Amino acid sequence: MAKAKKGNRINILVECTEARKEGKPPSRYSTSKSRRNTPSRLEIKKYNPFLKRHTVHKEVR
Repeated sequence: MAKAKKGNRINILVECTEARKEGKPPSRYSTSKSRRNTPSRLEIKKYNPFLKRHTVHKEVR
């Protein structure tokens, strides 16, 4: 049997940070990131369809 290799890339969820302040449901996206290159939480700009604009989305654990 081959030894199971622990991968470098992991699947994560990113959630909108501005939607809850305005009383709307937060949008969530799933993506992957490299453990080695970005060990901290990921923060990217994505489109929120409830707010109809691009907002900052942070990694949810």
